[in-house]
Amino acid sequence: MTIQQLEYVLAVDKHRHFGHAAEACFVTQPTLSAQIHKLERELDVVIFDRSKMPVIPTEIGQQLIDQARKVVSESKGIYEMISQLKGNISGVIKLGIIPTLAPYLLHLFIRDFLEKYPNVQLQVEELITEEIIRRIRNDELDMGIVVTPLQEQGIVEKPMFYERFYAYLSQGHRLLAKDSIDVKDLMADDFWVLQQGHCFRDQVLSICDQSKFQRMNFHYESGSLEGLKNMVNRYQGVTLLPELATFDLSEEEKSRVRPFAGEEPTREVSIVLTRSFLKKRLVELLYNEITGCIPEEMTSKAHGKIVKFK
Repeated sequence: MTIQQLEYVLAVDKHRHFGHAAEACFVTQPTLSAQIHKLERELDVVIFDRSKMPVIPTEIGQQLIDQARKVVSESKGIYEMISQLKGNISGVIKLGIIPTLAPYLLHLFIRDFLEKYPNVQLQVEELITEEIIRRIRNDELDMGIVVTPLQEQGIVEKPMFYERFYAYLSQGHRLLAKDSIDVKDLMADDFWVLQQGHCFRDQVLSICDQSKFQRMNFHYESGSLEGLKNMVNRYQGVTLLPELATFDLSEEEKSRVRPFAGEEPTREVSIVLTRSFLKKRLVELLYNEITGCIPEEMTSKAHGKIVKFK
């Protein structure tokens, strides 16, 4: 049994097609198929049901694949561990980040991080939280930047900063007369939210009175905060924006941002990874770079009241 054979198995599991897996591994299909068949003969098992299209793992094959992910991940970690012990900062970081953070956070730290550590390759995907956690568990991602707490078994959460929620109002909105607003003020007007699947939607609805929200005469759900902001700019209504999303607003747009009265609702943003993750030095460097580009007051848990899901 070789690491290469296990990598071929993982590739077929990912693509569910021998030809596509071979292309991804930069080998011919006969080479990949022969190596997997050789492994099956050695273990005296059938890993994939080739009668199905797309191919699927057998029951015992799925268990082997789960173990193969751990073995391949650990083997790659050896090289990175040795590199770090020698003082070399290099390697690949496969990072997932949620859509309500990506447009407002990535540009703050990526350039400086890559200039400081040119031998680090950073691969970033914008995904919802559920998909980030699934891919981390499958070793398809190294880590994620998400809103916590998640309380997922086997997942480590490393809080970085805390950002408040702000109300963003349309021009001429009656609530512009107030310096700060109460949650109950929002429910008398059209309220714009993200579509299902986004954790920010859950956070917003956990703040608001959902029964009043459901009685609105017009309902629109966007896939992005920018879409919601554009609707508020064009029509009457209000949406909520996380703190980072307010930084690059124009002066006119900032004049239509209002904080919440009293204890301001806040979300915790963390790096998440598995307990067995080996690239600890890279995590530390990335953590320091992100927290270093965030206003200092936002790195304190006292920045606001963490939103609890209902």
